[in-house]
Amino acid sequence: MDVLFFLKERTRLIRQYYVNAASPFNEIIRKIEAGEEPFVPPYSEDGEPPFLSEWIDADELLEVTGRCCLSMLSASLQLYFRTWERNLGLSCGKTFKAEFRDGGIVGGYRACLASCADIDWSQCPADLEIIEQVVLARNRDQHPESITSARVTHAEKDRQRFPRPFFMNEREAVLFEEDDEPTLFMLLSVHVSSDKLMTAIEQVERLCEWLEDKMHDAKYAARTRRD
Repeated sequence: MDVLFFLKERTRLIRQYYVNAASPFNEIIRKIEAGEEPFVPPYSEDGEPPFLSEWIDADELLEVTGRCCLSMLSASLQLYFRTWERNLGLSCGKTFKAEFRDGGIVGGYRACLASCADIDWSQCPADLEIIEQVVLARNRDQHPESITSARVTHAEKDRQRFPRPFFMNEREAVLFEEDDEPTLFMLLSVHVSSDKLMTAIEQVERLCEWLEDKMHDAKYAARTRRD
């Protein structure tokens, strides 16, 4: 099986899904801000921006779309790892239980493949910190803590590892740029913009491209030992 091919089929669909799913919400925001039909501002003296609720809904749905695509990306990466785990006859979850518990999916498979497939992770060209945060952000999105808001925030324990999260909105990023870094306990939003999503997809693809030949080599070596 060409595992990399199927991984890239998934990432291709994620890109396509985001572009098509985000388009109507971006268009609503654009029309409201431009005052175009059907969002031509009526005369009003109350001071509240017109069509505020429609703007907020579109913005929140953009956020949901980005997080949904990030969840799809995290699942695709996990499937890539699991498929190669089966192909190599490994039991990563059982053998490296502590590493999966402490380091999550990425940390667990890094330990397993370093030991069982002779992978030298220091040579990896992908940004593993971004890839780790893909999984962490997905976990936060899939396990929200409040029914009162669609907003998702980074966990305190995740902030300890990544004080400046990759998936962070522009307004909160300004705090870092002004050297007024938010405290560890400030609830930063999980924000998946188009640019950040595409960067994350590129890093996952780069990781899997780098791993593919090494996985085939490990599979051949294992077969040779058995023979």
